[in-house]
Amino acid sequence: MVQQGGETCQNSYDDSTIFATMLNRMMKKIIVLTVIIGCGLSTFSQLPSTKTSSQILQDLKKLKVLGSVLYVAAHPDDENTRLIAWLSNHEMYRTGYLSLTRGDGGQNLIGDEQGVELGLIRTQELLAARRIDGGEQFFSRAYDFGFSKTADETFRMWNKDAVLSDVVWVIRNFQPDVIIARFPEDSRAGHGHHSASGIMARLGYETASDPEKFPEQFSQGVQVWQAKRVLWNTFNFGSANTIDTTTQLAVKVGDYLPLQGKSIGELAGESRSQHKSQGFGVSRQRGNAKEYFSLVEGAKPGKQLMEGVNTTWSRVPGAEDIDASIDQLIANFKADDPSIILPDLRKLRNRLNSISPASYWVKIKRKEVEKLILACSGFYVEAVVSQPEIISGDTTNINISLINRSNYDCKLISMKVGEKNQNIDKKLATNQQLQVTMPVSLTAGVRETQPYWLRNAQTPGMFTVDDQQLIGMAENKPLSVSIQIAFDSMLLTVEQPIQHRRVDPVKAEQYNPAYISDPFLLYSNPGVLLFRKDQKAPASIELNITGTKKVNAQTPVVAITSDSTKYTQQMQPSPFGLGAGDKNTIKIDVPNYLKGSNVERDILHLSFRPGGEYKDAEYFNAKRVIEYDHIPTQTWHYQDGIKVLHISLKTEGKKIGYLPGAGDKIPEALHQMGYTVTVLSEEDLKLSTLQQFDAVITGVRAYNVHNYLAAAYNDLMLYVEKGGNLIVQYNTNNFISSLTGKVAPYDFKIGRTRITDENSKVNFVLPNHPVFNYPNKITQKDFEGWIQERSIYHAEGLNASQWQTPLAFTDTGAGETAEQTGSLAIAPYGKGNFVYTGIVFFRELPAGVPGAYRLFANLIALPGR
Repeated sequence: MVQQGGETCQNSYDDSTIFATMLNRMMKKIIVLTVIIGCGLSTFSQLPSTKTSSQILQDLKKLKVLGSVLYVAAHPDDENTRLIAWLSNHEMYRTGYLSLTRGDGGQNLIGDEQGVELGLIRTQELLAARRIDGGEQFFSRAYDFGFSKTADETFRMWNKDAVLSDVVWVIRNFQPDVIIARFPEDSRAGHGHHSASGIMARLGYETASDPEKFPEQFSQGVQVWQAKRVLWNTFNFGSANTIDTTTQLAVKVGDYLPLQGKSIGELAGESRSQHKSQGFGVSRQRGNAKEYFSLVEGAKPGKQLMEGVNTTWSRVPGAEDIDASIDQLIANFKADDPSIILPDLRKLRNRLNSISPASYWVKIKRKEVEKLILACSGFYVEAVVSQPEIISGDTTNINISLINRSNYDCKLISMKVGEKNQNIDKKLATNQQLQVTMPVSLTAGVRETQPYWLRNAQTPGMFTVDDQQLIGMAENKPLSVSIQIAFDSMLLTVEQPIQHRRVDPVKAEQYNPAYISDPFLLYSNPGVLLFRKDQKAPASIELNITGTKKVNAQTPVVAITSDSTKYTQQMQPSPFGLGAGDKNTIKIDVPNYLKGSNVERDILHLSFRPGGEYKDAEYFNAKRVIEYDHIPTQTWHYQDGIKVLHISLKTEGKKIGYLPGAGDKIPEALHQMGYTVTVLSEEDLKLSTLQQFDAVITGVRAYNVHNYLAAAYNDLMLYVEKGGNLIVQYNTNNFISSLTGKVAPYDFKIGRTRITDENSKVNFVLPNHPVFNYPNKITQKDFEGWIQERSIYHAEGLNASQWQTPLAFTDTGAGETAEQTGSLAIAPYGKGNFVYTGIVFFRELPAGVPGAYRLFANLIALPGR
């Protein structure tokens, strides 16, 4: 029976779900007022809306509070949503969360996206969480390269100075009064990214106030900043209890919020549950709760986080009277007619404009007042296009709808997109919708929509961002229309994101980002092209050219260029036309151009010149659209490349049954290896069907996501007993992803051990075992060029008389000296074999790692000769 490895956590969900993270991976002078409605791209999956009276009253009260807190951790889902919700909604501080990474290296429980695509999903999940708990979201350029065990190991991948520069940039922009670290700097943090984030929180606090450090930032509009203190938000993560109730600052955070009709714990639960790709759905909590803090550096607090910090308007010289003005606003506010305070809001805005120079807090609060002016008027605006894609070189109609739901005069002055300005000068009658169409031409060659951190090539540990002003931002500034209105003689400019709206019969109105795309998109297939050594026959690839509008390729030319050799190939297919969404498939035979060489890996890049009206253009972008109900649709462009392998590879057997798990791309690799792959479903898991396969393979976490596998246990074991080969890739067994039944013929546990150094030392414990000798001779060379890690979630508690563990790793890159077995556990059973493997084939095969192909072929060939 498979048992859970380790203790479960019995603290609040904020603690326990962060503990689960340890298990699973172990954002010119303004001449006119600019108001951004909503939160940019992060609002696109929601209907544009205006605020309720209770939300307006909450925002009015927040005008009185001039304090800010920055929370710092390593990944999406590391943040303490209960504390962020309390700071933002109860204390009404400006609250930010700086996640050093976007979670690119984590696991994905909702799909097959990995790497930067998973980072796109988890970025949006964080933004969804912040919309609920009221925080703001920031990132550094650090890439989540996967689990690391120590901060030293982490900083061998991250550029420590660059990450610190990013943290200092965010601090100097955000100007937090208090900085809070989620994790300590030592091993109690759980793993290397966590402890590195604790180091960065302290160093950011120390460095942001030093004018000698990162002085190039000062020309970009920031100044030195000294926070009052940096604290560590201690925790009880199961067996890791760092809370000391006798010495640490305790803060009650379980308050009920009448204006929201929810408690802090309920907001926090809803926020935490946005991390769906991590499986972090939790229940809402109600009632009293406490958070604990330990001083890292700075002034020691007494009984409050903000001890010694002035959070009133008296901190702004010459602004002492503003508190009384806000009190009067709140006293005059009427829930059934918020517009009644519009004259007072206008006076407050004028008063803020009169303060010179405009300090940090004057600028922040002026924006809040300007948003309140629009909210109290019930002002509504949307800008939509009929298709989600705006094609470079085309003219697109943007349909703008506006409505003034107050009795105050409002006039639409003008609209602007890019350099195109359209004067309107039309009154917005009370509660009457005004619709205006604005045609916009996008000059051919306008660059495609791309998340800013993916625009340039990255290093293994860092994204490359050249524009300092982009660093820290959660996402791109949205493609927007700038709408200038005169509201009760006040000149306002509303920056409204351009969206695509569709009406779904079940989901009703759906709003998502409009984006710019090329007229031609290129997709290649397969992702990995496998040549065996001295193979004479060419291999066939496909280039799928997709049109994003009605286009013609009059004199098309396709070019193939290799990455590390001088091989090139050009071909001229027949002219063709494409409608929007149409695809033209060109089949290309590629010879074994590496034959006779010692090159084992290469990459082929494809490009396309359509000729005719596009005679000067060359296209190479593919497009990926990521759609989930809980986040806005995400679009990114990339150059599709084919990984080429030139290896010695022998295979045994032909027919593979593959049961997909939580998402991986191993079946495509199996096809390239020459196997016939049948994708299995629940109905196929009976002995009469299974017996036709030389091997049955389960995808990653298959037992976590398919409860029906428990009922199929007997048939699967009979399949093995009668000579079958069952290969089970890693699963997890904890309170996030548990197993519902037996997996193997003999008992074992799924533990937490992982080998995070992809170059870790390898020991063939059983060198004569068939897995190293048949049909391919496996050597140390086969473990070269691996990516991210070696293995995860090893098998433990193995009876040596039943199990074979032929392979051991030593995670020397993580500072360890002990060998770890259990990444590969083989149990001969009857005439067949059961294999449990934590080796990360799901990463290595799609990445084109030669040795991973050879080792996987040997697993399929078991029991060998």
